[in-house]
Amino acid sequence: MLGDDTTAQRLRLLQAEFTQHVKTGPPGDGRSATKTEAPAPIDLGVVDRIRAAVYEVETHTRAADWTAAAGPVPADPAAVYDWARQHTAHLDEGRQQAREAIIYRQGLEHALAMGNTTVIRKHPCPECGCWGLYWRAAANRAVCVNHYCTDDNGVANTWSLARLARQHVAAKESSSRRAT
Repeated sequence: MLGDDTTAQRLRLLQAEFTQHVKTGPPGDGRSATKTEAPAPIDLGVVDRIRAAVYEVETHTRAADWTAAAGPVPADPAAVYDWARQHTAHLDEGRQQAREAIIYRQGLEHALAMGNTTVIRKHPCPECGCWGLYWRAAANRAVCVNHYCTDDNGVANTWSLARLARQHVAAKESSSRRAT
């Protein structure tokens, strides 16, 4: 375990603050068609995102360790990360890093869902090592701003959240190994 519980904190914040229904449409005195059904009381997109995150961690944990099938998934979505760590703590280092990469990537996704794109800037570019990454929402990828860091076509290198998460977990693991 890397000791990083920010993913669970971000999921709790996402669940508590961002599931509230966002009012859309014209202001109160504007003309609009009569509604025949009430809108959902919560933002269903955020609820779906939370369920997908829990399902991904659950299926990865159960696939990595068949004994996890005996234990139920916690009712609190944010507790699923500790549940996954408990059920896979005995696995080899590579499988534990894969678990931590999924958890870390989900933490980045939770932050981006809340509008916090600064979490991307805290990662170095996997190609050139500079700290000039920014989030390009249209491409759903992190982009390096170094004009020398391009592919064969001269287009800026882009990186998925999964790649950034794998790199972060590997770097953190190697630094903790060197410290001991």
